[in-house]
Amino acid sequence: MLKLYMIILILCSCQGISNPKEFVNKNIQTNSFKIATWQKINNPDSVYKIYIEGDGYAFNAYGQPTKDPTPKSNLMRELAFNDKNQNVVYLSRPCQYIKSGICTQQYWTTARFAPEVINAEYEVIKQIAGNNPVILIGFSGGAQIAGLTAVTKQDLNIKKVITIAGNLDHVAWTKYHHLPQLDKSLNLADYKQSFQTIPQTHYVGSNDKVIPDFLVKNMVNGKGEIITIKGASHNTGWKDIYPMIWNEK
Repeated sequence: MLKLYMIILILCSCQGISNPKEFVNKNIQTNSFKIATWQKINNPDSVYKIYIEGDGYAFNAYGQPTKDPTPKSNLMRELAFNDKNQNVVYLSRPCQYIKSGICTQQYWTTARFAPEVINAEYEVIKQIAGNNPVILIGFSGGAQIAGLTAVTKQDLNIKKVITIAGNLDHVAWTKYHHLPQLDKSLNLADYKQSFQTIPQTHYVGSNDKVIPDFLVKNMVNGKGEIITIKGASHNTGWKDIYPMIWNEK
């Protein structure tokens, strides 16, 4: 377990990134959490691309939960802030960047995909996009958020789900790595049949030791497009996919 968390910590040690002036920081209060977002809305009646952050800095090098899960990785911010589409949103996870009164360590550990977490992310997406088409793009644990939001919130107009190094079945993931189960979380694998009806593309890294490609392939089971990026690990080597994701409209 310690080895895995050290790998995650090392891979997430990245430099900061400036927010472009066309993105506005808006903190949105939901029924449970206040969620930090950065939004560029130029055509409110068009497609919205929602970039959902991963689990962030949830554990330190000793495998202990941190006090602040705000991500150190720049991957999703780089993707969102350089996307030239008209409506782009960078959506953080609960307790990242800002702390709500409800925030405790369970929300970046065992309850990171709890019903109240999914509800909060949904509330933000719905408030921003309304009934307009939405493309959800989730990295790592953000892929689980994207999938669960898509399958459990029927009033969202989901055009497509895109994942990068996605944790689509956290039960299989924790078993593979011999980690404690996320016993306070929903699991997308329990909605597998519904998820397979949604248009989807999954990017996996050939060198990803955190989310091995077979975990994604087992979950998707031939019902979605899987693109393997040679040499990509969990947090590095993804530059080649940036144009592909930016071209999604």
